[in-house]
Amino acid sequence: MKKIILGLALAFNVAIFAQTGAKIVFKDADNTIDYGKVSKDTDSGIRSFEFTNTGDAPLTIINVQSTCGCTVPSKPTEPIAPGKTGKIDVKYNMNPGPIRKTITVETNAVNVESGRVALKIKGEVIAKPEVNILEKKSTLMTTDK
Repeated sequence: MKKIILGLALAFNVAIFAQTGAKIVFKDADNTIDYGKVSKDTDSGIRSFEFTNTGDAPLTIINVQSTCGCTVPSKPTEPIAPGKTGKIDVKYNMNPGPIRKTITVETNAVNVESGRVALKIKGEVIAKPEVNILEKKSTLMTTDK
């Protein structure tokens, strides 16, 4: 019985790892970019997800979609040759508050379920404190006494 189970497990692993075709592997293992705490005034909101085609066929990025209009992804227009790298750029609109967005990438990759990969961005955009000129003048006047 143990030999049968071992044989089935070995056959399953061979079938999984012997797949031919395009394979997408992202540089960041968890497919997440952390913006950290950023300011709209000092950050463009553009980040890149870098990936490599580790397969033996050209990798095509079919579609890239965001969960909302505040995040605009752009995809490579040409297929990525085996062994070559590519990137998916993401521009967040930098509205103050927390960042928690998902970008769905559709590919012809055989190493991900249905050729789809979920990418995530996270972080926080902090608002620059606004200085009220009237308040500033009144504090200057009261401190001069």
